[in-house]
Amino acid sequence: MSPVYNFNAGPAALPKPALEAAQKELLNFNHTGMSVMELSHRSSDYDAVHQQTKQLLKKLMNIPDTHEILFIQGGASLQFAMLPYNLLSSNKIGQYVLTGSWSEKAVKEASFIGETNIAASTKESNYTSIPDLKNVHFSDNDAYVHITSNNTIYGTQWKQFPDLTHAPLVADMSSDILSRSLDVEKFGLIYAGAQKNLGPSGVTVVIAKKEIIDSAQTNHVPTMLRYSTFSKNDSLYNTPPTFGIYLLGKVLEWVESIGGLTKLEEANEEKARVIYETIDENNGFFSGHAEASSRSLMNVTFTLPNEELSKSFLTLAKERGFVGLNGHRSIGGCRASIYNAVPLEACVALRDLMIEFKQAN
Repeated sequence: MSPVYNFNAGPAALPKPALEAAQKELLNFNHTGMSVMELSHRSSDYDAVHQQTKQLLKKLMNIPDTHEILFIQGGASLQFAMLPYNLLSSNKIGQYVLTGSWSEKAVKEASFIGETNIAASTKESNYTSIPDLKNVHFSDNDAYVHITSNNTIYGTQWKQFPDLTHAPLVADMSSDILSRSLDVEKFGLIYAGAQKNLGPSGVTVVIAKKEIIDSAQTNHVPTMLRYSTFSKNDSLYNTPPTFGIYLLGKVLEWVESIGGLTKLEEANEEKARVIYETIDENNGFFSGHAEASSRSLMNVTFTLPNEELSKSFLTLAKERGFVGLNGHRSIGGCRASIYNAVPLEACVALRDLMIEFKQAN
């Protein structure tokens, strides 16, 4: 069949080698005569998958022994509530930096549970940038400071993270986890839905400092909303999304095979450069939503001179095998989500299509 260029925002492209490995083992995993989906989550065969996936993630992200890796369900949206349930005590404040729709949803959920405050926001500019760290205001009474590291709708991304000593830094990294090197030690807690860079939908990875989990006052919190439930039971308190964790492991094996985060980050920078240069060199026809200093390496958002041209471009793109290029309704235009598994060839093909379309119009 004709090639398909998958720029979906999520669920997103998965590495072909990971899918092919899963396909090969789909009906008979590890000579068990069963699919990994059919194995008991208490079996030794599945336990090997579970442990290897954790160890690979720890190795690739250089996660220190001070942090615990948890596999949870419910997506990042559940973390919007789970986080304050565990960390936001009655005499503390949850600080939120607003950089898009997902951080708005996160603070809304937390406000049902405890006191919150907006430390900084770029909403007034329709989230075209990340706030300057000099303009982020904290309090001595902060329970944590929450950021969204990458904003899929608006195409912005944090380039530097706050250095905090007074409270844990918490990050929703759903759309850029494992896409670049970072110092995990800086963060009290990281959470990420898997469906953009890590694997299929259904798994949420939480990386949390053990001391935060241990010190959480959760006697009033339902069992399945406590981080300690997952920590004490190795994320096996109830049946985890076993196939999702298995496929997450396959994706991590692929990342390791291509040279780890260093090589992946180089590839992501090159993919983004190809498209951003096309936007900049054709300024006036293609216009980026994000300010240059805040541009995301994962989601490239841009508009054309008018809605009619945008529709024509998207129609042509669909005919040529491009999938998922429609921009979010809040800003319109186009969005190319170029997560880890999107190959450079797809970005080059998009560049060529953009140039061709401009020349024809």
